Amino acid sequence: MAGDITLSTATRTNLLSLQNTSSLIGQTQQRLATGLKVNSALDDALAFFKARNLNSRAADLSAIKDQIQGGVSVITAAVQGLESMESVLKQMKALAQSAISAPESSTRAKLASQFNELRTQVDGIAFDSSFNGVNLLKNTPGHFVGGADQMTVKFNERTDPKAVNQLVVSGLKASDYTSIMAVSATAVGTSATRWGQTGTKAITAITAAISAIDSALVTVRQASQQFGTNAALLSIRADFTTNLINTLKGGASELVNADLNEESANLLSLQTRQQLGTISLSIAQRSEQSILRLF
Repeated sequence: MAGDITLSTATRTNLLSLQNTSSLIGQTQQRLATGLKVNSALDDALAFFKARNLNSRAADLSAIKDQIQGGVSVITAAVQGLESMESVLKQMKALAQSAISAPESSTRAKLASQFNELRTQVDGIAFDSSFNGVNLLKNTPGHFVGGADQMTVKFNERTDPKAVNQLVVSGLKASDYTSIMAVSATAVGTSATRWGQTGTKAITAITAAISAIDSALVTVRQASQQFGTNAALLSIRADFTTNLINTLKGGASELVNADLNEESANLLSLQTRQQLGTISLSIAQRSEQSILRLF
């Protein structure tokens, strides 16, 4: 065809070799710049999509881990509330014991007033022991399940209900909360009057208050133990999820990440090859030009 340029076999071979070398250098430089040997499905479709699936699951599990850690915080808030309630109940018991040994009815009445004030704090602590809108000790508006809120923590990303692994943490039962607050039935409101009575009536009223407090302390400690067990389980699952996420990301990296040491050595080798190819092409060109010497 008119206008075509005919190259010798040696020149064309060297030119193609240089083009291939330049392409490989560009590919190697991209790997060094991105740190990836598989940047798209065109590089290695199987490895690319496997790595993407692994990273997608790792991202889903990261959200699950955040939920688990949030669940731990909810339980921690509840346990801290129970510990504070226990401390207040112990102070109430100490006041009641002091009232038994107080000879003056006026002194017992003052102790009863302090007792009632502490009693209101027990209920206030329970109401304030919430985290992110979830309260496992006392009902929160809009979340009425038994005596308090209920929390469900998922452990995997499955959507099929039969395949979902989760923990349901039930809040304090209404009956348990009533047991904790039972001191109100025997002391609050009428305690100042009853503790201020003379004779055995005052002792009977104070003893009833102490008995109610002892019962409340048992309930508080049992609830703390149960919540503590749940928190320990959530912490174990959080650690497991963290390790699983790292494993998934590590597996994805092995599929697509480049070995920078190897790629650096490849680049040096290709650059050397390119230089030699340029020299070889130059030699081929000079060989062709020698024919001009005949003229």
